[in-house]
Amino acid sequence: MPGAAAKRLGKGPSFRLDFSYTIWWNLLLITVGSLLVAVGIKSLAVPHEFIPGGMFGLATLIYYATELSSPGWIYLVLNVPLFVLAWFKVSRRFFWYSAYATAATTLLYELVTITIHVESQLYASVACGVVTGFGAGIVLRSLGSNGGLDVIAVFLYQRYNIGIGKVYLIFNAALFSLSFFRLPVDLIIASLILVFITSMVVDNTLSMFNQRKVVFIISNMADAISHDILHALRQSATFLKGFGAYSRQEKNVLMTVVNNVQLKKLEEITFSHDENALFIVENTFSVLGSSFSRRKLY
Repeated sequence: MPGAAAKRLGKGPSFRLDFSYTIWWNLLLITVGSLLVAVGIKSLAVPHEFIPGGMFGLATLIYYATELSSPGWIYLVLNVPLFVLAWFKVSRRFFWYSAYATAATTLLYELVTITIHVESQLYASVACGVVTGFGAGIVLRSLGSNGGLDVIAVFLYQRYNIGIGKVYLIFNAALFSLSFFRLPVDLIIASLILVFITSMVVDNTLSMFNQRKVVFIISNMADAISHDILHALRQSATFLKGFGAYSRQEKNVLMTVVNNVQLKKLEEITFSHDENALFIVENTFSVLGSSFSRRKLY
């Protein structure tokens, strides 16, 4: 395998600094993300009486109905039984990071006031979805969560392989059903837009730094191409055995994983060696192990 050969030559993939498990990095992600979530909800959702979705959405609905305390403190109280679940069923590390995220969101909601003047209900729902979604996504890039429904979703995903999106879908469906008894239809529709945009931004935030390209190269010059991949790109590669349907001859299929920046360089390397090469690119958002991302353990 070329990766082993590169290691023998001392010219394998370059060292990548991995600080994803360091405490300071996770606290930084959680703090910044919690600030954005708090600002988005306090400055955009609550003034327009939107329901953000999730456990904070339930907290705001209770606040609208009772005007008891504030959404931030209600959210904190609702999280108490969920953190018991995190402590016993997920991990201690996940518990502490998620508890910090919840406390940070609550305190930042109470202490930070940033006035955002958006009169249009539609514009406010879009802006709120972008801000809160980006903040929630940043928190989920850590080893913790935003608390609330995230705790249940992570537990069900790890234990029963139930998709996180399905958990949010079921919970939010019940939440918005209850909202019909308290809020006008226009506000509920705006809240649905907010939740939809939030989920899209969360997904994109989680994937923006993880996107990779799986490239398959079929060429008679596969050996020369692999040599340049190892030495010019400093990236590993793997040979797969192929058999030509037309030529009836065995040939090597070169497979490698690169990022968006490396892709164009790889294309130039390939076609500079073989103008008739077949260059196949597939998107992937999860590459674990080797010199790529470490498996995320809560």
